[in-house]
Amino acid sequence: MADPLTSCSANDLLPLFGGSANATAAAAFICSGFTAVSEKLTTATYAIDNTYLLFSAYLVFAMQLGFAMLCAGSVRAKNTMNIMLTNVLDAAAGGLSYYLFGYAFAFGGPSNGFIGKHFFGLRDFPSPTGDYSFFLYQWAFAIAAAGITSGSIAERTQFVAYLIYSSFLTGFVYPIVSHWFWSGDGWAAATRTSGGLLFGSGAIDFAGSGVVHMVGGIAGLWGAYIEGPRIGRFARTGRSVALRGHNASLVVLGSFLLWFGWYGFNPGSFLNIAKAYGSKESFYGQWSAVGRTAVTTTLAGSTAALTTLFGKRLLVGHWNVIDVCNGLLGGFAAITSGCSVVEPWAAIICGFVSAWVLIGFNILAEKVEYDDPLEAAQLHGGCGAWGLIFTGLFAKKAYVNEVYPGHPGRPHGLFMGGGGKLLAAQIIQILVIVGWVSATMGPLFLALKKLGLLRISSEDETAGMDLTSHGGLAYVYHDEDDEHSNGPPQFKLKRIEPTNMFPPDHASPSPAANV
Repeated sequence: MADPLTSCSANDLLPLFGGSANATAAAAFICSGFTAVSEKLTTATYAIDNTYLLFSAYLVFAMQLGFAMLCAGSVRAKNTMNIMLTNVLDAAAGGLSYYLFGYAFAFGGPSNGFIGKHFFGLRDFPSPTGDYSFFLYQWAFAIAAAGITSGSIAERTQFVAYLIYSSFLTGFVYPIVSHWFWSGDGWAAATRTSGGLLFGSGAIDFAGSGVVHMVGGIAGLWGAYIEGPRIGRFARTGRSVALRGHNASLVVLGSFLLWFGWYGFNPGSFLNIAKAYGSKESFYGQWSAVGRTAVTTTLAGSTAALTTLFGKRLLVGHWNVIDVCNGLLGGFAAITSGCSVVEPWAAIICGFVSAWVLIGFNILAEKVEYDDPLEAAQLHGGCGAWGLIFTGLFAKKAYVNEVYPGHPGRPHGLFMGGGGKLLAAQIIQILVIVGWVSATMGPLFLALKKLGLLRISSEDETAGMDLTSHGGLAYVYHDEDDEHSNGPPQFKLKRIEPTNMFPPDHASPSPAANV
């Protein structure tokens, strides 16, 4: 049926021309021109929205590079090739599993509130309610969840285990959660189109503090717990021994790439740009929600980074760039849920608290001898859960109605005068995500352990996975095979033994000079 706002009928215009002989022809001419302009506007709107969504998908996909750099810098040099390869395969294996099963389970509607049931292998797709751009965007989110988990189990996991868990997570576990909270059929979705909303509000998780970050973090929690800590991570006395990553520069590079990609993650979750959001009081105010989301994202991450900087300085006495980068990402993970429905000042509170949530969970992890090389479970799981609670406390009524229209009486944040219904929905989301991921990923990791497919041998772990599983170290080039080739001579690395920098007849002026 034609849209009455953009359609035109000659019969509707005839009364304007009176009884003139050419009235019908004139009315038909005007309508044909109006229809042509309307079609061009509709096409332009679709092109603008599609371009915006594709660009956002590219930004989210670029976060894979950020994850890869972050992971590589956070592990020891002897495991660099291994962690880089797992990040590549998270995207590749996740691409196929999400294509075959994941998208159908997540958005294959119409369906029930628990699981989707259409578009397996993108059959009969695109549909009136979906397009390939949307599939690509959602795939980028799915592999982000898998990338989070790979960091938790780094430096001690068999390669085949990565392939199995990554395919299962992106093809089944994650899509079910995204169906619950993002699909129009989901039982707890704030955008549910049929049936009642959970507590009259649904759970607001705009870009995935729970759907993406908690899912990846809880999956990583179980993987790391079942595997156990890396060799040497905790002394027999229970003392924590830091196994530091080998390259802080890669950590910083990865953090900035993730920061950049988060502007596709959060503002991009509006899915379209040629649509009015925000206040109708002014022309420019109609699109303020997208820009506001980018601002709240920035403020939460920045505040978390600074809070972590000074907080860790007080606790351990150092200015540590690795801790600051993790704090920054924790702030982003937390604000991802409510980025579109809170004020900028509230985002500062979100980032401040998320930094202490991360610090607190890291202290707890050391006490219980839990080893996560990238702090992924604490960062994404803990800060993601805080982000859902934060939304239930600080979501503003006007912004909730802008972003989730159609339910004027929808509850909003408890601290903003909206009662406790939204907060209750957020808590329900936390509980069901923890329960679902634990019930699926926990048994999977246990089964892999029983089958001997989860953890590498202690000898391989000590030597490093690059050397034992991937043909050589990432930073050392062995050129024995090239010595007999016709190419130019190759330089060899030579071990240099530590010596005193001062010769015997020029003794150093003080013992400190020998250091």
